[in-house]
Amino acid sequence: MSEPVISPMADVRRHLADVIDRAHRDATPTIITRRGKQEAVVIDIDEYQRLRDLAEKTEDAWLNQLADEAEAEGLEGSVSLEEMAAALRAHHA
Repeated sequence: MSEPVISPMADVRRHLADVIDRAHRDATPTIITRRGKQEAVVIDIDEYQRLRDLAEKTEDAWLNQLADEAEAEGLEGSVSLEEMAAALRAHHA
């Protein structure tokens, strides 16, 4: 992935097709600013999916580690991995 281009929202609006082409063709993300503050980023859909998959795998590994640690400690009243994942997702929503 190339270094991101930082661009104000007004420029992105005027050149949206170019921003999307750059993300897809060159794997160059565009960070969109509004009033000088970074607000969003445009990346290629394949990169987005790769990042989502990585986040899910990382979360699953972390939850499995927590479950293994709880099981090793023999905690009473522990919850299943599915219950723990649902609770964490609800907390982050």
